[in-house]
Amino acid sequence: MGLIKAIAGATGGVLADQWKEYIYCDSMGADVLVKKGQKRTSRRSSNRKGEENIITNGSVVAVNEGQCMIIVDQGKVAELCADPGEFVYDSSSEPSIFYGGLGKGILDSFKAIGRRFTFGGDTGKDQRVYYFNTKEIAGNKYGTASPVPFRVVDRNIGLDIDIEIRCHGEYSYKISDPILFYTNVCGNVADSYLRYSIDSQLKSELMTALQPALAKISEMGIRYSALPGHTAEIADALNDVLSKKWGELRGIRVYSFGVSSVTAPEEDERMIKEMQRNAAFRDPRMAGATLVGAQAQAMQDAAKNTGAGGAFMGFAGLNMAGAAGGANIQGLYGMGTQQQPTPPTPPTGGWKCSCGAENTGKFCKDCGKPKPGASSWICACGTENFGQFCRECGKPKPETAKIGWTCSCGAINTGKFCSECGAKRPEDALKYKCDKCGWEPKDPTKPPKFCPECGDPFDENDSVR
Repeated sequence: MGLIKAIAGATGGVLADQWKEYIYCDSMGADVLVKKGQKRTSRRSSNRKGEENIITNGSVVAVNEGQCMIIVDQGKVAELCADPGEFVYDSSSEPSIFYGGLGKGILDSFKAIGRRFTFGGDTGKDQRVYYFNTKEIAGNKYGTASPVPFRVVDRNIGLDIDIEIRCHGEYSYKISDPILFYTNVCGNVADSYLRYSIDSQLKSELMTALQPALAKISEMGIRYSALPGHTAEIADALNDVLSKKWGELRGIRVYSFGVSSVTAPEEDERMIKEMQRNAAFRDPRMAGATLVGAQAQAMQDAAKNTGAGGAFMGFAGLNMAGAAGGANIQGLYGMGTQQQPTPPTPPTGGWKCSCGAENTGKFCKDCGKPKPGASSWICACGTENFGQFCRECGKPKPETAKIGWTCSCGAINTGKFCSECGAKRPEDALKYKCDKCGWEPKDPTKPPKFCPECGDPFDENDSVR
């Protein structure tokens, strides 16, 4: 009886699993991170007796926007698809006569019956489809229960101190690697894996990583009061700190980070403002202006004193304070004027080259082009030149004496070969020296294109024997 039941179970199971499945996932809410796919069976469907965790070869898996699908075969990830649309699973070990040809389907089905018979008529196999929510998981609140250190750096006044700040806001994250998330976080869930199962752990790790992330932000010279305007930099810094725990272990990353408010103790804020105010007085003009303002206020207060001799005594005290303090407002203004750097005198007669460089000489200091309006001549090869020789072919300017190298036969040449005997020009036959200013290159046989001193193009006119 047992053998007959096993044969009947194996045969009936294989026949029931011949139908191809259509596997889909309903809309995933913001709280759902992973959900198991389900087979669609309507009132008109005949595919009602197949095994739940068996995927027939040729079955269709639908993938929506914001989802990533994986197929797990015998506990191992076999397929992954993150492109919206229809995915056909054509590498399943469960055959179907409706996919891959009738003859092959019948043969594979008999093999599957024999395999299931060894398991007492059971499938001996587990195949599942899981959908991952790849959209932004937003609305995760955070807040510093205790103050966190923050380094305040103000290079303008040489300030570098540590204070404690409190901040709160919201952050969001995304699943960036579904395989890592499945392997190390959710595993083979029966139905759904919700965000509440991991949110508390993520929040704890985020608050631990917030301190080194803020340290990176402070090194960039960003003040704590300006943190709400640099949330993108904070998110990048958090991802750097959490890359191993979140990215490499769980396959998730911080997507965005919002700061609602940042506060520091009142005594720290007063200290920073006082140091910045005092540092401003290093400028004598600022000190003089502050002193003028203080004296003006003192004069107003003295004039308001309506008591007997009050105004007189007030102005007398003001004069005595000025004499005792030794502060000279005009002297402070004079010191400030002396400390101001003298603005550079703009060059006269300058011109701007087509390459964008500002020049004062006859030639561009960057590209060597001549100042517009300079006389030029066209060589027989079609090149426009400004020197005595063509910069492309080396031919001299018409009615210009030849200056070049002397061959062993006695002929004077300007090209690479002797015009009389055809001998090749020796490597050290020509040495160059600027014919305008006399500048010589370090290697006299390899001159630059333009003289760095006067801008004159190097050509055969600059060669010396």
